[in-house]
Amino acid sequence: MIRSNRPAPIRADAPGSVLGGMLAMSAAMILLPVGDALAKLLTGTVAPLEVTFWRLAAQVLWLVPVAVLLRRQLLGRMFSPVVALNGLLMTLTLVSLISAFAAMPIATAIAIFFVEPLLLTLLAVPLLGERLGPRRLVAVGVGLIGAMIVIRPSFAAFGPAALFPLVAALAYALNMIVLRRATATRTALTVQLGASIYGALAMGLVLAGLWAAGRIELAMVGAPGWHWAAILGAGATAITAFVLIAEAFRRAEAGLLAPLQYLEIVGATVVGYLVFGDFPDALTWLGVAIILGSGLYVIHRGRVASRGQAVP
Repeated sequence: MIRSNRPAPIRADAPGSVLGGMLAMSAAMILLPVGDALAKLLTGTVAPLEVTFWRLAAQVLWLVPVAVLLRRQLLGRMFSPVVALNGLLMTLTLVSLISAFAAMPIATAIAIFFVEPLLLTLLAVPLLGERLGPRRLVAVGVGLIGAMIVIRPSFAAFGPAALFPLVAALAYALNMIVLRRATATRTALTVQLGASIYGALAMGLVLAGLWAAGRIELAMVGAPGWHWAAILGAGATAITAFVLIAEAFRRAEAGLLAPLQYLEIVGATVVGYLVFGDFPDALTWLGVAIILGSGLYVIHRGRVASRGQAVP
C-alpha cells in the first residue's frame, strides 16, 4: 500500500476510461516497492527515524511543483487539526514500515501490513458506525490468523521488529478513517500536501530532540551522493504513485480498484528478490494467501453492502 494518503474515491467521469484507471492503479502498486527498496538500502547506514524524516521532506519537495501544476485541485484548508492528525498517523505508518524494512524482507513486511483492510473493517464499526455482519467478521478473523502465520516465524527470526508492520497497518487503518473526514471538505491533493508538511515538521522536531539528547547521530550529514539520490527517488516514487492512484480513482470505481492493491505484494516480492535476494518461504506464502483471500472477500462483501443489498 502507498505510504501516504490515498485519494478519496471520485466518481469516474469517462466510462470508457475504466481500463486506463485499472492500469494506472496496477502501475502504482508495482512502483511502490521500488521506494521501499530505496528506504531499506538507506537503513543500512541511516537510522529509520532519520530515513523517515528525509523521505517526508523529499515528498514535500516533489509535491510542491505537483501542487503548482494542479493548483485548481488545491481546495479546502490545508492546515487544520484533522490534517495534522492525518500527517501524524501517516508518519507513524512510515516509521513503522521503514523500521520493519531495516530488519526483515520487504515482501514479508508488506504481507503483514496487508491486514490493514481487515483492521479498517473492524475499526469502522465503533468509529464510523458501520455494520459488520457475521460473514465479514469471520473473514477478518481468518485474515488475522493468516497474519499470525507470517508473524510467528518472523518474530523468531527478526524479534519485535516483526510487529512493526502490524503497527503500521493499524496506524494506516486509523488514517483512512481520519482521511474520510478530512476529504469531506478538502481535495486529496490538499490533504496530501498538508499532511506531508505536518509529518516532516513532526519528525524534524523528534530528530532534533534526540540529537540534542545524544540519542541519535544524523548520518545524512556528509552522506555520499547516492544516499541523497535514494531519498529523492523514494519521494519521487511516492508522489508518482499518488498521481497514478488519483487518476485511477478518477477513471474507475473504488470497488474495481481495491483488489488491485494486492499487486503490491507481487511487486515487493520481485523487488526484494532482485535487489536483496530475499524470497518468502512456503509458510509465509500460506499466510499471504490467507490474508489475500480474506481481504478480497471483505472487499466483495463491502461492494455488496454499498449496492444496498443485505449483507449478513
